[in-house]
Amino acid sequence: MKITSVEYIKGVPKWDDGPRDGLPEFAMLGRSNVGKSSLINFLLGRKKAAYVSKTPGKTQLIHFFLINRSFYLVDLPGYGYAQTARTLRESWGPMMTSYLLKRPTLSAVGLLIDIRRPDSPLDSEMSQWLYQNRISTLFIATKADKISRGKRKAQIDSIKAEFGMPELVVTSVLKKEGRMDVWRGVKTLISTRTD
Repeated sequence: MKITSVEYIKGVPKWDDGPRDGLPEFAMLGRSNVGKSSLINFLLGRKKAAYVSKTPGKTQLIHFFLINRSFYLVDLPGYGYAQTARTLRESWGPMMTSYLLKRPTLSAVGLLIDIRRPDSPLDSEMSQWLYQNRISTLFIATKADKISRGKRKAQIDSIKAEFGMPELVVTSVLKKEGRMDVWRGVKTLISTRTD
């Protein structure tokens, strides 16, 4: 998929405050500090489209990016540990759950998993929840540059076994790996839901 235009539309606290033009949406989901904002910037070819921080939990709204004027890439808050006020953290759960279950234009999600942590209970729970709610999911491993090439296959196999998935897209923002593979998966899932 060739990216010809990227427009930041808005960030909203509630699922029904998002765009109402009926275009399909692909949401990025992952644990706090999994590298979601960095990956989104890499995918969009922009340095600061999504806010990147070393402090977990900086994405606190649902952010909508209009891609090629044909679909939205949606940046959801990270789940799990985050250094923010407890009441704010607790509001993310209902916000994300409502978006994932009620947003009629949601086509699929990308579930980001740190390649170094194939056995994360939070990621496993999220994967099961997505499966139980029949939400189409593209599994994306982040931070591949953090492990050696020799150990990569073992980590990939471990993640596939843990999550019971046939495919895993491996990415590294630092090494510029996996961008086209992610977009290929996004295009396939969006096309499947809109056909």
